[in-house]
Order: sequence, then structure tokens, then C-alpha cells
Amino acid sequence: MLQCIIVDRLAAVRQSQGTARGTVRHSAAAAKLGSVETLPLADEPDGRVLELFEGEARLWPAAFDASEANRLFQDLRGQIDWREEEILMFGRRVPVPRRVAWHGDPEATYTYSGTEHHPQPWTLVLERVRERVAGLAGLHFNAVLLNLYRDGRDGMGWHADDEPELGRNPVIASVSLGATRRFCLRHRRRKGLRLDVPLSHGSVLVMSGATQHNWVHALPKTAAPVGERINLTFRRVGLT
Repeated sequence: MLQCIIVDRLAAVRQSQGTARGTVRHSAAAAKLGSVETLPLADEPDGRVLELFEGEARLWPAAFDASEANRLFQDLRGQIDWREEEILMFGRRVPVPRRVAWHGDPEATYTYSGTEHHPQPWTLVLERVRERVAGLAGLHFNAVLLNLYRDGRDGMGWHADDEPELGRNPVIASVSLGATRRFCLRHRRRKGLRLDVPLSHGSVLVMSGATQHNWVHALPKTAAPVGERINLTFRRVGLT
């Protein structure tokens, strides 16, 4: 079940802005503020709009069916050269709590957290996933960042994918395989405006518009027992 948790300050934002949004739109139903809205996983070919104040996002909870998602997870887990990476933080380099890989077109060099990434070539599996994601997003992607979260001790802190190489309004297409993890979105200025979405096996989330300018996102660590998760975030590096 898809659950979206809206924090209580959203009520004040809506009252002052009128158009402020932070719920999931499903038919004409509106979420109750300060509570949890549970939505059925109906077959919606156009995905679900996550209504974000000053942002745009769309979720396909089952873009890949279970058997296809299982195959993709096994292929990627075994074929990708997962690497330990360090990032620059407060003037020193520290290891990131996950394993990573960067694949793409030859010119898709990408720099973040003080590290320049030169792409490995596309594999047949990655090409297949890219084709599916491009069909959903309606855009061509020339690179993908892969993250392997080995258990709940691996995670990703608050950040935005707003590097200059990604263009004015970056489009980020995120594919989730393996264990369901909680994906959190928080408005940059209105800190109480937040949306939590569990990203399940085979789901695709596309963030677009001004989302990266106005929102940050994270994948928090958890003490709960949780299996491995692979996340692929497709990007447009140096493309207008």
C-alpha cells in the first residue's frame, strides 16, 4: 500500500499560500492533514501525481512487474562493478554508506560531492531499463547513477540533484528494486512541508520541474531489519 505522511505545518502553508500542496492526488480525494492516507495500488498507466508545492513528481508503483523486477535485481547485483566511494565533507573525505556505480554515454562526466565520475559503458540490462524509463518520462537519459543499499545501515542524507551539468530544471527518474525503503522529500524553505513515500520493488519515481530547486530528498537509515535495495537514478547530463 502506498502511504504518504504529511506533517502538521502543511495546514498553515495551505492557509497562507492557497496553492500550497503536499499530498498525493488520487481521484478527487484529499488527504487529511496530520494523518496517514492509504491508497490502493490501482493500474494507472500515467502514474500518480505527487502534488508538491513548487515542484513536480510522478510515481508508478509497479512500473516493472514482480518477476521482471526480480530478474533485474539479480542481474544488476551480479553484473555491476559496485564500488566503495568517498565524498568531501567539511574539508575531509569520508566513505559513503552504500556502494555505487556510474554508467552512461561517453561524454556524461558528472561531478558531485567533490568527486568527478567518468561513466562506465551501458550494459544490456541498463539499456533495457533506460528504454522503459524513457517511455514513462517522455525523455532520453544519457547516464545513470546506481546505489546499492546493503541493509538499513546504508542510506542517503538530505540533498538535491541540482548540479549545473543537469540543466536548469533537472529531470530525475528513479527506479527501485529490492527491499522497500522510505523516501523523504522536504521543502527547502518551509521545513515543515514534507512528504514520505515508500518506494517498492519495481517502482519508478520521476521528479521534474522546479523540484530540485525547492525540495531536498533523502533515504534515511533504519534500525528495522531490511534487505538489499538497488536504486537507479537516470539523468540528463549536459543535455538541454
